[in-house]
Amino acid sequence: MSKLEQILILDPPNDLRFKGPFTDVVTSYLKLKNPSDKKVCFKVKTTAPRRYCVRPNSGIIDPGATLAISVMLQPFDYDPNEKSKHKFMVQTIFAPAAITDTEAMWKDAKPDELMDSKLRCVFELPSENDKVNDVDSVSKSVPVLNSSKVEGSAAAKSVSSALDDSEMKKVMDECKRLQTEVSKLSDENRQLKDEGLRLRKFQRSEHVTSNSSSAMGRESKAGSLPSLLVVIAAIFIGFFLGKFVL
Repeated sequence: MSKLEQILILDPPNDLRFKGPFTDVVTSYLKLKNPSDKKVCFKVKTTAPRRYCVRPNSGIIDPGATLAISVMLQPFDYDPNEKSKHKFMVQTIFAPAAITDTEAMWKDAKPDELMDSKLRCVFELPSENDKVNDVDSVSKSVPVLNSSKVEGSAAAKSVSSALDDSEMKKVMDECKRLQTEVSKLSDENRQLKDEGLRLRKFQRSEHVTSNSSSAMGRESKAGSLPSLLVVIAAIFIGFFLGKFVL
């Protein structure tokens, strides 16, 4: 039995084109259309699975429906002399009336029930015309940005003009009050610093005075001791002299 012809209509039908530079992810889109009156299961395969990300890579397309598939090429170092050998294959099969397990369906599918279409990958670098068009698009977008800035400044002016005199006066009064509070706090901070300096000086002077007074007390005690001994000796001498005279 001959192989079934692909029932889905692919757009593009033969090539998936990716336009560089390839320093970032490049996405190409593939449309799958089901013109039949049956549900169709599909699966997308590639010869370089590590280089591409396909979303969705499998699923079911209802009768008459169209599905868009994103094929994302990962960044790589492009060599213009190297021809791309990457290929994609869209494999399809008519969905059973009561499908519950698509994995089992694909596993049990017979070769004559499968349909497939192959696409090759084509890498393209941007042409000079594309670069000129990009510059033109950027230059055209600049006035739009400038106009948006003008509109934004006009809106700001309209908002500021909407404030009445009473609100502006409240704002000014609040600013003055805050400035006064800041000035008071600065004065208090300065006073606290001066008071701290005075306390430290006073403590130092008290320490010096206490040391000098203690030294003087020790000297007076040391000086009074000999005087006391002289007085006692004089009393004893007088006592003995009085005895001898009598």
